[in-house]
Order: sequence, then structure tokens, then C-alpha cells
Amino acid sequence: MFTPIHTTLGSLLLFQGSSGLLIHNGAIFGISSLISGSVFNPSSDNVPIVAGLMSSVIPVYLLAPSLIPNYPHFPVSWNSAAATLAVGFLLGWGTKNGRGCTSGHMLCGLSRLSARSLIATTLFFSTALITANVFGDTVIPTCDATPCYLPIYPSRSESIFMIASLLLASLANHIVPKILQRSKESKTMFAYLAGLEFGLGLLISGMADANKVLGFFALPTDWARFDPSLALIIVFGIGPSLMTYLSKKPGRSSGKEKPAPKPTLVEQWRLPTATVADIDWRFVAGAMAFGVAWGLRGTCPGPALLRSTIQPMWGLLTMSGCILGNLL
Repeated sequence: MFTPIHTTLGSLLLFQGSSGLLIHNGAIFGISSLISGSVFNPSSDNVPIVAGLMSSVIPVYLLAPSLIPNYPHFPVSWNSAAATLAVGFLLGWGTKNGRGCTSGHMLCGLSRLSARSLIATTLFFSTALITANVFGDTVIPTCDATPCYLPIYPSRSESIFMIASLLLASLANHIVPKILQRSKESKTMFAYLAGLEFGLGLLISGMADANKVLGFFALPTDWARFDPSLALIIVFGIGPSLMTYLSKKPGRSSGKEKPAPKPTLVEQWRLPTATVADIDWRFVAGAMAFGVAWGLRGTCPGPALLRSTIQPMWGLLTMSGCILGNLL
């Protein structure tokens, strides 16, 4: 069902996590590269973010369990195991060769006005849309007897939790870096905080709920199945991120370029340097492979990591597939 309040507040939490990591640690919140980096090259730049992302399940489970997606029971059979492993492989291979996923390309890339990310987003989104609708009868969910575009609103306890989470995240992003000094420890501490905020944003916005993602893909085939919730992420996730990035870009004064402001907790920015000129067939194939996986299961790397925390058996197969995909 359409969740305008949940998704709006969750999108603002996604913005807090991604923009906080950019402003204070000078880095992009690309979940697929963070996950693969944590496995193949663990460091203070990736492990704390992944740990924060996974631990975001804890406060939601304890204080607002109704916000945890109702994941289907994972059937233990050879067919289901093989299918889960295969989709995980597509996620891993696709995001590695496409150089990113919905977080790195769509949320952070589009907000940096990256033409390369625009091309990747167009490729994987259109591929996911086509894939979901080709397999629509078995993939795209229904909302019982009511159309999925009808809105539902949070309960009082959910509202208190979501508003408190957003206010605390905003406060922490302003206060914590002022308390911390530039050091390896301060960067690590804020990396964990950014991961925690982003994970909360995924859970609250509905991005972690595969049914809501697949419902968003339903527009061309069946209006009754269409859930417009995730369109709000463009407005309240990408929009504020764009304004933040533009405010941090080098400006121009009297024909001379001003030096870019430094991140709060590190000495220099660590932004992607690849351009449209670096696009090759592997980039295109990777973005489309990720789109197929996203359209089949409605899950991208960040939500997959959250579900793995809740359903370890599903996560073992999916993440094993991702790792295998990253090796090729």
C-alpha cells in the first residue's frame, strides 16, 4: 500500500546518512562497493558502515517491530536455493561491473549530476521494470481487495519512532562531527553512524520491502497493483542530496575557481572520477544484469543485507551468490 508518511521520513533518513558520509567523511554511500570491500578489502572505510547498516534492525525490532518488512518464509528446497543463489550472483556481478546500484548511482550519483550514473540508473531501472512486468503474475504482489495506490498512515508508535529517529539523526550529524577531531577513530565512528541512519532509512521508507519495490514497477500493467511510495524517494532523498552536493562544490569568483571546502573529519574528498568516456560493454551489461535481479526479487544490495540479518539462511545464499559474482 501507498505509505506517503513512512516513505517521506525514511527518504529524509537516507539523505541524512548519505549526505553525512559525504560532508564529514568525504565519501559516497555506494552500498555494493562497501559490501564487496568489507569482504575482499576490509578497512575503516567500509566495515563500520556495513556494521551500522546491519545493526539498524535492532532499534526497529525493539521499538517499532511493525516497520520490519514481512518477509516470506524461505522455503528450504534445492530449487529455491538455486534460484536465490542465482539472483545473488546477478546482484554481485551486475553491481561490480555496473560500478554501483541504487545507492551509489541513483541516490548519490544523480544528486551529483553524474551523467554516468544517469546512464546506469536508466539501464537498470528500465531493465527491472521490463523484467518485473514480464514475470508480473508471479513477481508483482497484489494488495488483497483494495488497490495498492490507496494510502495508509503510520500508527502513533510508528510516528513517534520515525520522527524521533529523524530528529536524532539530524542532531547527531550536526553535533557529533563538532565534538570529534580529525582522526582515524572519528572517521570510523561517523561511518558507523551513517550506516545506522541509512539502514533506518531503508527500513522506514519501504526500500527494504521487496513487495513495495515490485509494486512500484507495476504501473504499466496493472494500476491496482501500483504502489507509488518509492517515487517520494526522488523528491525527499535525491532532492536534498542534490542541494547538499551543490553547496559543497567548488564555486567561482571573479573568473577564478574557489578551493573546494574540505570534509569535516578527513583531509580530502574520495569521489568517483570515472566519466561517460569510461563506459564499456561490461558497464552496460552489469547495469542490466543488476536490473534483472532487481526486477525479479525487488531487492538491491542494501536491503539484501538487512534481510540477511533477519533471515540468515536466505542471506547466506544471496550473499554467497553476490561474492561469487564479484569474483568474475
